[in-house]
Amino acid sequence: MDIVIAGGGIGGLTAALALHARGHRVTVLEAVRELKALGVGINLLPHAVAVLDELGLLPALRGMAVETSALVFANRHGQAIYRDARGLEGGYSHPQFSIHRGQLQMRLWAEAGARVTVRGGQRVVGVRDEGGKAIALVETADGPRELVADLVVGADGIHSALRRRLAPDEGAPCWRGVMMWRGTSWAPPFLDGRTMVQAGHSRAKFVVYPIGAPRADGLQLINWIADRRVREPASGLTAPDRADWSRAGRLDDLMPTFGSWHFDWLDVPGLITRAEQMLEWPMVDRDPLPHWRLGLSTLLGDAAHPMVPIGSNGATQAIMDAQSLAAALSAHADLDTALAAYEDERRPLCARIVAMNRREGLDAILDRVEALAPDGFARLADVIDPAEVAAEINAYKAAAGHRTRDTA
Repeated sequence: MDIVIAGGGIGGLTAALALHARGHRVTVLEAVRELKALGVGINLLPHAVAVLDELGLLPALRGMAVETSALVFANRHGQAIYRDARGLEGGYSHPQFSIHRGQLQMRLWAEAGARVTVRGGQRVVGVRDEGGKAIALVETADGPRELVADLVVGADGIHSALRRRLAPDEGAPCWRGVMMWRGTSWAPPFLDGRTMVQAGHSRAKFVVYPIGAPRADGLQLINWIADRRVREPASGLTAPDRADWSRAGRLDDLMPTFGSWHFDWLDVPGLITRAEQMLEWPMVDRDPLPHWRLGLSTLLGDAAHPMVPIGSNGATQAIMDAQSLAAALSAHADLDTALAAYEDERRPLCARIVAMNRREGLDAILDRVEALAPDGFARLADVIDPAEVAAEINAYKAAAGHRTRDTA
């Protein structure tokens, strides 16, 4: 088929590669004219890495990412609550990677550009069905144009134009009062140099992990995320205007909360003050849609299921969407049946993750420990049953699609 993908992010580019591998003719239209390696770090969970491995990208990933050994949950004093082994060390078939988002997107862009048609500076603003075809409506610097396809895939993010066709009255994304600051800093490696840590609680949380190998001077590029509740959840609460998203963050917004977080293994305020860049976002999502398809178009990634960034699910679930869509189109000759199969597989799982993350996901564990031992603890077992923690973490992982060799 001739397939147009709106959006050249991680999900859209992975979909392009997966669809091309199954014989489809693909055109990717990206609103940005010239792609740059912007952004900070993300995590790719093992089931997403397996998809990229099938597309021949595992060697490239190993060369540009850190193979995550574990996710450690800790309190705001830096005391470990639980260590969850990840990737090969956790019994998965593939590694988990911590990687710079921009570098990954640039690599996917290059891979897609070698196999399919990729065009920058072209924003898909709508689609209509006509004569058994999908007509993508495209804005370019030279004026509007139309592109005819058998299928249009909306991978155009949380502000998706294609999503608005399905939910025209949806309005602004949902916000529950938490702001997020993301940055990268060169600093000495911490712990084993491959560990991801989630410390604090839902009102003030610090997530940190390396996204590159140490350089000659021994310093490692460290990605960090600082979350802080700035408003209490309330009906009708709206996020800051979209024009303020991704604006430069200020130390004054973070130091009153995180300035005293000096751990035995990491100096949090020192890491923040060494930031090469620091950007600010509201933590937002959208209500799950009752369906993703309208005529000869469907949705993928954040356009389909934007979720609060808990559990490293954003890019991973977009990649899983890409695999599922490509597999469904190969398994079913009828397009209606294929799109229904794709949606039946992916939509309930992603709606479940949205709901779990709204309930704070795995952060709920941190909240319980904070409530029971705000000043820290001598022995975790005196505060909470470690088996209870393990059970809750494993239940979340199973619901979010994690599959080790033992559970596959």
